[in-house]
Formats: sequence, C-alpha cells, structure tokens
Amino acid sequence: MFFEITILLFMTFDDAYARISALRTNLERVIRGKRAVIDLAISALLARGHLLIEDVPGVGKTTLAHGLAKSINCSFQRIQFTSDLLPSDVIGVTVYNQAAHSFEFRPGPLFANIVLADEINRATPKTQSALLEAMNDRQVSVDKETHRLPRPFMLLATQNPLEFSGTFPLPESQLDRFTMCLKMGYPHEQDERMIIQSLNSHLVMDSLSHVLTTGDVESLQDLAEKVRVDEDLVGYILAISNATRSHRAIRLGVSPRATMTIYRAAQAFALTAGRDYCIPDDIKYLSGPVFAHRIVAASGGIDQGMEAALSFLDEILSNIEVPV
Repeated sequence: MFFEITILLFMTFDDAYARISALRTNLERVIRGKRAVIDLAISALLARGHLLIEDVPGVGKTTLAHGLAKSINCSFQRIQFTSDLLPSDVIGVTVYNQAAHSFEFRPGPLFANIVLADEINRATPKTQSALLEAMNDRQVSVDKETHRLPRPFMLLATQNPLEFSGTFPLPESQLDRFTMCLKMGYPHEQDERMIIQSLNSHLVMDSLSHVLTTGDVESLQDLAEKVRVDEDLVGYILAISNATRSHRAIRLGVSPRATMTIYRAAQAFALTAGRDYCIPDDIKYLSGPVFAHRIVAASGGIDQGMEAALSFLDEILSNIEVPV
C-alpha cells in the first residue's frame, strides 16, 4: 500500500508516459495494426470512463478487453449478455446464511476492476438498466444497501451493429454513460497476413504480462486530471456541443455530461501522447468517438445513426473557428 501511495505522490509526466507506452506495446502484441484504437481505449481508462466497442464479429473487440485486463494486475470478469440474463446475475444477490442466521450479499461479476459486457444489446432493458448506477456512481444498490465497486472500475461493452434479431437497442441514457464508442475496423492486409500466420496467437494472450498495477492506473487517472486545458479550448468544446443542440438535422444533441466527458478524455488523450497540455486537435479528434453515439438524427434508420452523426460533426467542426 505504501508503495502505491508513493507512486501517486511522485509520478511525473515522464513516468506516466513510460508506463502508458509499456501498456500500449503490450496491447499491440495481441491487437495488430490498431494503435489508434488502443490509444483511445487507454484514454477512456485514464479518463475514468467506459467504452462501447461496436463492430462486426471477429475483428478483435473481445481481444482488446482481455488484453487490457491482462496488462493490468487487476480483477477481470466477462459477462455474456443474453435475453434470459437477470439483473441479479450481473450485480449479485442477497441470500440467507443459515450458519450465521442472517442475510448476506454475494457480489456478482460486476464487482471487478475491468468488466467485459459481451453483446450487451442482447440483454433485456431491465438487465441493461442494472448497469446504470455502476457506470455513473461506481456502486450498486441491492435491498436498500449500497455496495461500492472496486477502484479503478471500467466497463467495456461490445455489440454487433448489423444484427438486430433478438437484440434490444441501448437507450440514450445508457449510451450517454459510455465515454467513447469505437469501431475496430478490418485490419490492413499486411497485419491480417501476420494474424493468419500466427498459429499460436492464443498463446500470446496467455503470455501477456502485467505492466501496470491498479495503483499505477489510479495514479495515471489522477495525473490526467492535472493536464492543462486552456480556457479557449473550453470555449471550443462548448461551441461544438451547442452546435449539435441547434443543428436542424439533429433531434438530440450532446448533453452536459458529454461536454464534461470530452474535457476529461482530452486530458487523458494528451497524457497518452506525452503532453501535459491539450491542443485543439485533441478536441477535434475525440469529437467523433465521444459525441457521435450520443447524437440522434432527426431522420434516418437506426443503422445510419453513427454515420449520420459523424457527418454532422464534420460539418459542425468545419464551421467553427479553431482556437490558436
């Protein structure tokens, strides 16, 4: 404990970048050719946020979550979301202990530092809602008792955007609690060639070593909050968010929670780049991952939501003066 507290007090930005680089290198052993995705995932972690990965099967969504957990000496749980999953299967249940003649709470798999909610949109809205308090307050309430989740805590959720049979779309209130929504994308040909020829790829995951402790992660999260964000960048964030709320083709713009989120995400992203200050490009780059899944277009099908939102954001960013 004393060692972790010492790190918290004396970690410098150079120390932080060295640890982040080690984490990035470790993840690149199992996620090839996706440095941008890896950096965004690390930024979400350092911003004390949660991550939604939306893409077709087989592109590495689950592997990213496993690799991140393996790289940190922390607890990890995977929950396979299905239509018959109950809230108690996720958060836990109170049972009667006959030996002690009292009721006791038995924690569910949500009580871990990193939790993978695989195919989250296959669970019913009732089960999905069991995650809301955990994502927002880092705690769960069962039978009038509040139970704190371990620190750090991060939820990584996956979903397939093309298969709607037997799924329940995430409500806007839950989407708003995800710091970022990412797409893995298909690998480049050379990277896919290496993946194909790596016959023992499962052994690489098993051989991943811990490069960070939970104390390191908390120290990095605290240090990220010290990254400087100039006042003109705050104005830039507000200009973008206000534009989404007044855009003629957008029915629901981003919330105040979203503006706070991109502020924290920009600090974390700057830290991953080895800087102790944010620049306008951080805000521009993060606008898509942080804002797009929160925007609801005035028209268009559900499968066009993200594409339309990204198009609106490009238009908005092109019309707003970048601070210098």
